[in-house]
Amino acid sequence: MVTGDLFADHAPADDARIALGEAAFVLRGFALADAAALLAAVDAIARRAPFRHMVTPGGFEMSVALTNCGPLGWTSDRRGYRYATQDPLTGEPWPPLPDVFLQLAGHAAAEAGFPGFIPDACLVNRYVPGARLSLHQDKDEHDYAAPIVSVSLGMPAVFLFGGLRRADKTQRIPLFHGDVVVWGGPDRLRYHGVAPLKEHPHAVLGSQRINLTFRKAG
Repeated sequence: MVTGDLFADHAPADDARIALGEAAFVLRGFALADAAALLAAVDAIARRAPFRHMVTPGGFEMSVALTNCGPLGWTSDRRGYRYATQDPLTGEPWPPLPDVFLQLAGHAAAEAGFPGFIPDACLVNRYVPGARLSLHQDKDEHDYAAPIVSVSLGMPAVFLFGGLRRADKTQRIPLFHGDVVVWGGPDRLRYHGVAPLKEHPHAVLGSQRINLTFRKAG
């Protein structure tokens, strides 16, 4: 589903809940009430664990800047993709998951049919115009029974949601400030990504988008 204007500041009210699959949903504006607290928490996390552009095993620098919070943090370098208990940049444990993160992730998961979700990892991605995330599966986690909860803040983006094979057709879903996407169950290993971000400054974040991705990794 695509709205008439991908770069409006909000989605139509009648699109409050969009089913992308049997157990995959967009929850329009679900995080709006918590947005200010979420962004304040992101600032605090970045002071302890700065954003950085990680390198893929193939040696390419990611266009999206990333940091983490929680007992486990996702990292990438020439040795591969993995979760680690310490930030390789500082040697310190990742910052803890803020209460506002845990509460929002749990509530959004329950709304999508996954009660009792308690993440142990949150990837914090920062996009600027031109940044993108290629199609991939989230499969570095040990617990595929838990859903993925993804929160969008700042500039709008086009979320790509495909099938269980990379070549499957993808849906293109515009995401706006405060939107949350939850997918799990039979949809847990679907390929997904983000199209190159277009310039459309947000009133608070300017020319950037922050994405919070909650996972049960351990």
